[in-house]
Amino acid sequence: MSTEVSPTVTIMCHQCGALNRAPGGRALSSGKCGKCSASLSTPHPVDIDGAKLARLQAHDKGAFIVDVWAPWCGPCRMMAPAYEAAAATFVDQARLFKLNSDENQASAASLGIRGVPTLIAYRGGRQVAHQSGAQTGPALNRWISSAISKT
Repeated sequence: MSTEVSPTVTIMCHQCGALNRAPGGRALSSGKCGKCSASLSTPHPVDIDGAKLARLQAHDKGAFIVDVWAPWCGPCRMMAPAYEAAAATFVDQARLFKLNSDENQASAASLGIRGVPTLIAYRGGRQVAHQSGAQTGPALNRWISSAISKT
């Protein structure tokens, strides 16, 4: 009889910033932060700042999407309800974050953002997909599904 050990993935808590080890392949909603007990999943997109983004990029090995947006942007506002729905759809596979480019100009510049909205997908500690322009409904879900399945 063999005991197969599931690989672990480092997931950053979006509430307190603590790094957590979670079994790979398990639903994010089944995990809780070891420090603050918050769920490791994001059933709604979570607003982050440049410091949290940098910590995610440096330490988080899970799948997550960052929507770089601006409050004055019409297409960003048009995409927001679909992005909210996508957070619920992908709650167990990926976390969805929002970065306000007006409030975090240095972070947006470091990402090479030339227009908003821009979606950036990360998996395994690296950027795996980048999409500029608003997407809604099934097109957004297809893009997220494709992006988080990349290795």
